Amino acid sequence: MTQILTAEEFVATIEQAKATADWNHIFGIIPYFTFLGLKLEMRGEQMICVLPADKKFIGNPTLPALHGGVVGAFMESTALVHLLKTQEVTRLPKIINITIEYLRSAKPVETYAEAIITKPGRRIANMRIEAWQGNRDKPVAAAHANFLVS
Repeated sequence: MTQILTAEEFVATIEQAKATADWNHIFGIIPYFTFLGLKLEMRGEQMICVLPADKKFIGNPTLPALHGGVVGAFMESTALVHLLKTQEVTRLPKIINITIEYLRSAKPVETYAEAIITKPGRRIANMRIEAWQGNRDKPVAAAHANFLVS
């Protein structure tokens, strides 16, 4: 069930997640994160989002391959979680634009993504996101995104 939070409750939820390093509450207030089944792994200082393997994400059953929209949504979600974790936000950042480069077919297996902020700003954050399966040196997609953060 979707929770409707006030601005104060949203900020408190973000602060609690930062303090406890438990991002499940954040995933619970964004219904699409729950639908995707996103998980978060910390590898040292790196924050890696994980999209589990699931047949409902297959777009081309002949190959089979993940639907491009799922890959794009996963990458946007990874960037959003990164912003929530690393920036001082008082509301949910809004996507301005995203450009995705699909580099190879994404198989219906566990997929990983990491986002970095290339230029933080008071109002706009520019980001780079990369998604891979198995071998990080062979990404399935890369993206550039801009978010309104204030």
